[in-house]
Amino acid sequence: MKILISNDDGYQATGIVALYEALKDIADVEVVAPEQNNSAKSNALTLHTPMYVQTAANGFRYINGTPADCVHIALTGLLGYRPDLVVSGINNGANMGDDTIYSGTVGAAMEGYLFGIPAIAFSQTEKGWAHIDSAGRRARALVQQLMPSLTPATSKPGHPWLLNVNIPNLPDAELKETKVVRLGRRHAAERVITQISPRGETMYWIGSAGPAKDDSDGTDFHAAKQGHVCLTPLHVDLTEHAQLPHWTERIAKLESRGP
Repeated sequence: MKILISNDDGYQATGIVALYEALKDIADVEVVAPEQNNSAKSNALTLHTPMYVQTAANGFRYINGTPADCVHIALTGLLGYRPDLVVSGINNGANMGDDTIYSGTVGAAMEGYLFGIPAIAFSQTEKGWAHIDSAGRRARALVQQLMPSLTPATSKPGHPWLLNVNIPNLPDAELKETKVVRLGRRHAAERVITQISPRGETMYWIGSAGPAKDDSDGTDFHAAKQGHVCLTPLHVDLTEHAQLPHWTERIAKLESRGP
């Protein structure tokens, strides 16, 4: 089994080291991660700036690009082979609800999924890396459970899947079983933060994420509060299929009237 690991916190982050240590003895594992923190970069690719691959003392390779860049470059030439699984994380903080749209952790995993490779994004629900070893063990256990169902990359690829997993910052004894849940929703972000620079110019900082809007039973927010590991299967199709007939009829009426 061959596993590619990436993240959005950077190759030196505590979470990616913990994930590597958790998986290194159950598969052939390689790390290709961003040089710097790339939180909230989603699926962004760098198209107009050259990127460089360097190798750290521990063997991790890092790139001056986004999480999606790292996985893309790894899969299109750097590795020289097709991994069986792409794993991203462990992120420093939750990627639940609307966070998944912005998340570089999810973006890295999604890049593998877009190449037809099963992928998992792992995050801790709180920042600070508390009980990161416990999170690593839960990540390892899930990967081991899924291994028998993975199609070897050397054979004909099957249908890939993309999982978003959030693990509460709790010791092993307090972590509850994994729950399969849907994404919740957040309120709008907090107001933008403004400051005056030393040169008298106004600087703008994106405000904090808003509180949970939908944290009802069955959502990732609700399950995490109860101490459960949260697993949400994701997909990429953004089409609002139920609205296709409505818009087909509406556009036909508008076009029949002319400009």
